[in-house]
Amino acid sequence: MALSKRDLFQKRRLRVRNKLRKVNAGRPRLSVHRSNKNISVQLIDDVNGVTLAAASSLEKDLGVVGKNNVEAAAKVGTAIAERAKKAGVTEAYFDRGGFLYHGRVKALADAAREGGLKI
Repeated sequence: MALSKRDLFQKRRLRVRNKLRKVNAGRPRLSVHRSNKNISVQLIDDVNGVTLAAASSLEKDLGVVGKNNVEAAAKVGTAIAERAKKAGVTEAYFDRGGFLYHGRVKALADAAREGGLKI
């Protein structure tokens, strides 16, 4: 039986996450979630199981509420980079989940790199 679109997404997400976890042990994970209306990102310490910093397009102070485009993703990426610096994190590994590294996800990663976060 053919797998559904959701099942394929779950397989891809687990495959990406498990490969990254083997290579980047000890570094925090920059996890991205993209929906049709919003984009959010979390900086997660998997060893202690805590979120160190987070940013989302739902935050009013970023000025992109209701927009989910490349510019909004870039603003979220810049915000997570400065919040990571405040939390004392300079490098992390980028967990794109099951999303393709293209468009909004790529714009977020590039903006985080430009903001000084080493991904």
